[in-house]
This record gives sequence, structure tokens and C-alpha cells, in this order.
Amino acid sequence: MAEQYPWLAHYPSAVPPTVKVPSESLTTLIAKAAKADPKATATSFFGATMTYGKLYDQVLQAAEGLRRLGIGPGDRVAIILPNCPQHIVAFYAVLRLGAIVVEHNPLYTSRELRHMLEDHAARVAICWDVAVPKLREQPGDVELDQIISVNLTHAMPVLKSWALHLPGMRGMRRKLTAKAPGTMSWEKLLKVPPLADDKFAHAEPDELACIQYTSGTTAQPKGAMLTHRNIYADTVQARTWLFGLRDGVETFYAVLPMFHVFGLTLNMTLGVLLRAQIVLFPTPDPAMVLDEAKRRPPTVIGAVPPIFAALAALALRRHISLASAQFCFSGAMALTREVNDLWESAGGGHLVEGYGMTESSPASFGNPMSDERRLGTIGLPWPSMDVKVVDQDDPSREMPPGEPGELLIKGPNVFVGYWNNPLETAATLLPDGWLRTGDIVVMDEEGFTTVVDRKKELIITSGFNVAPTEVESVLRGESTISDVAVVGVPDRRRGEMVVAAVVLKPDATLDEDAIRAFAKQRLTGYKVPRRFIALDELPKSILGKVLRTPVREQVMAQL
Repeated sequence: MAEQYPWLAHYPSAVPPTVKVPSESLTTLIAKAAKADPKATATSFFGATMTYGKLYDQVLQAAEGLRRLGIGPGDRVAIILPNCPQHIVAFYAVLRLGAIVVEHNPLYTSRELRHMLEDHAARVAICWDVAVPKLREQPGDVELDQIISVNLTHAMPVLKSWALHLPGMRGMRRKLTAKAPGTMSWEKLLKVPPLADDKFAHAEPDELACIQYTSGTTAQPKGAMLTHRNIYADTVQARTWLFGLRDGVETFYAVLPMFHVFGLTLNMTLGVLLRAQIVLFPTPDPAMVLDEAKRRPPTVIGAVPPIFAALAALALRRHISLASAQFCFSGAMALTREVNDLWESAGGGHLVEGYGMTESSPASFGNPMSDERRLGTIGLPWPSMDVKVVDQDDPSREMPPGEPGELLIKGPNVFVGYWNNPLETAATLLPDGWLRTGDIVVMDEEGFTTVVDRKKELIITSGFNVAPTEVESVLRGESTISDVAVVGVPDRRRGEMVVAAVVLKPDATLDEDAIRAFAKQRLTGYKVPRRFIALDELPKSILGKVLRTPVREQVMAQL
């Protein structure tokens, strides 16, 4: 086994080479937590807490409310919420009915939501009331039976919620809540008795739990289908790798959005598995996070490097220790030594980098939670993961240690395909179960792996994926642009910065502010290019395809 899996020699002694995944629905996680310790604090939101017993009661009430709306096994339910207690309740309530959760970023524009809603055809949307107007802007071919609107302030402490009505707080109140006439309120949904156990059996492990949309190299996001077993497996793998975690003791800081698969698995499933206190932040505001740290010190934080850097810098300025945070996991983009050293100088514990993708629920690699970690690498394959590095053009030919190639992974956390997209499924998921990641890596003889390039054209900015073609299709509709190519360039704070190289129409002049304003009306903020560079023409292949590498070189020469 040592020859086939050399990385096992570098596993901490407490970490086994494989994990056993329970053959259960994800909803057993919340049911077991509530039964084991119903009075334990499950969530904290601006200081308002909820116990595991109360949380599970609300899950069953929400499930019954959804059942009365006609939701049953196999139906899709869109969740369009920031981090809040209602998000966790909605997630488990949908799953309890055997229905399928479809997570969405509430900051998406109406245009961005449209394709996904058309694709998965959800009957019901559970939506932050501020985002409801985006659903109302949909064309007639997007039909929802019901929109359930969620007022975030109703989950806050009474005094804090009341204070938002004061004259000086009206601006903050408008950011947090809005009137949503013609919808069913979250509170009305829960005004029913709990779901009776005999109404629906728990979902089977291999049934779909979630559809998570991920940006590919095409203009339209693809819906990765994750089963209960997939997500449960990744949850158990994380629990095994982070072997020092204690049941009923930890405090998780949910600074990552739970509509993102990293935040979902870390907080909504691993946190619940451990019966942890989950402190919810609707936005990763460093001042808000550190104010909370003085009251409820974190022990577990998963985030992207820019969040760790911002938290550490502010903690040092405010003389707030982060020593309680002993389990700190970074992903979605490269962790630099600068960010690592800054974090640890603020008192945080070991900050280790891992690797994952939506299609693997998401994590599959991690650095050891010990002094054996190797900065600059994504670490070692997790328990029960099989990996190989292959020729980019011939996945049947494996590359020797130290040689770059495409990373292929296989394991119980690997998805079952893309929703309504057999062609992309066949191109990504090989018949024998190997997932083509599209990432070019170098694995050394010990199994430590470094990402050196991406075969895919995705731009990863602050941990979020941006498909260049999607941004380009929007910008081509701007009146002064004749042609455009979008690329990512290195950025110390974000990992990559989105930049658009534009060819202007005759007699047009470059007006970055105007083009940016046009883009902001149609794209989520992180997709909007930070810079616009005018070029006389775009370098193209003999077949007319834009050559992104020369475009990137020309852009960087002008920045």
C-alpha cells in the first residue's frame, strides 16, 4: 500500500487511511444532534441563540409546511439566503422530505438566476426578502408555485431588531430586510405541527441531496449533482482529517457563505455532526467577526486567504487574540506565506491549505494539521481518496512523480454528474468513476501536491469561480465595445483579479466607469472586472479563437 499510496506515511497517527460512511440521509445528522443534546446551543446570530432541540423542531415544522405546499421526494427547492438560522432550517427541512436543495447566491442578479431557475425548475423558492424582486423580474417561462420570504431581522435579538427601527438605523434596516408582498412569510410556513415520521421516509443515501451550480468554461453554470452519500462522505473525511475536534465543544465561525459548497459542508454538516455552536455571519465583515470573537471565541474557521488576512490585520490593530482558533482551514485559492505568517502572528493556530471543487463535495486534499504541513502545497489526499496525475491529453497515461499533469480523483465524495447535461458529465466524469479536475498539478514522491496551472479557463477571485465567457457575453452588449476577452491576473489580496481587454467600436473612447456600471447591473459584484484595458485587436488562433495567454500578457504589461 505504501508504494501505491505514499502519502499515507505522512498521515498523523490518529488519521486512518479510509473512512466508513454511514448509509444514512443527511437529515440524521440534525436528528441525532437534537436527540444527543437538545439543550446545547446550535446557532448564534447577532447574539440570539437557538438550541439543537429548537432547531430540529423548526426543521420538522418547515418540512410539514413545505409538504402542505406539495413538496415531496425529487422536487427541487431553491434556497436564496445568506448565512442565518433560517438557512440551516430550510436546508434540512427540504432534505427531510426527500426533496433536493438548490443553493443560490442571494446577491446574484435576476439575469444570473434565470438560467439556473429554468434549468432545475424548482417549484418553491425560500428567499431573503431583499432578493425577492429578482425573482419577480423573471420571464414567464420561470414559474414558481410559491415564494417564501425570509426576514433576517426576525432571527436577531429583540433589542437589536427593535433598534433597526430608530431613525439613524434605517439605512442598515434597508440592507437587511424589505417588504415582499405576495409571498408567504417564513413565520407562516412554520405555523404548522411538526412533520409526522410516517409521512415520508428518510431519503436513501444515493438519492440526490443538492444541486450546486458551478461556473465552467462555458457561459452558463452547470448544476453539480451531489447525493446524500457524497456530502456525508466529505463530512466524515473532514471530521477524520481534523482529528482533534471535540463533540459538543467546538465553536464554528460560519464566515463562508453556506450557499457555497465549502461553507455548506463545513458548517451545515460538519458543524452539526459535531454538535458545535455555529456562529453565523451574513457577510464576512472583519469588524463584526472580531466583535463576536470577544464574546464567543472561535475554535474552527474555514475561509479563503483574503478573509484570513483581513481578520488578522484588524485583530492586530485592535489587540484581539485569535489564539482560540486552533483549527483553521484555507481553500479555494492559493495560501501565501505572507497570509499564513500574518494569521499566526495574530495568535491563530496552524493555518493549513486544502483543495476541493464543487464536484467533490468539495474537499479531497489537505495539509496535515501539524508541523508536517507544507506551505505552498495543497497537502495530501484525504482518507478514502484515490488520485492520479495523468497526461493532459491522454488520461490513460500516468505521469511520474515530479512531472506536471492533470489531477484525477476518485472517492465516495465525487458527484454523480451535471443536472440535465450529459455531454458535460461525460467530459468530466470518466466511465470508471475518475473525476477530471482540469487542474494541472505536480505530486512529489511523498504525495504532497502543488497546483501549478489550470486547464480550465476559470478565474478564481477571492475564492469564487468566474467563467470568462459569461462576463464576455454580458460586456458584448455594452454600446462602445466591439470585442472583449476576460482574463485573470495575479492579485495579492484576491488571488486573481478579473480584467477585461476590450476592443472599442470606431470613434468610441474607453470609459471604465460607464462600462463597469453596465456590468454591475447584470453581474454579481465579484464577476465585474476591476480593470478595463483597451487593445487595438485581440490575439486569435487561425480558427478565430481568442488566445487568452497573449491577452493576459498584454494586459499585465499595461497594469
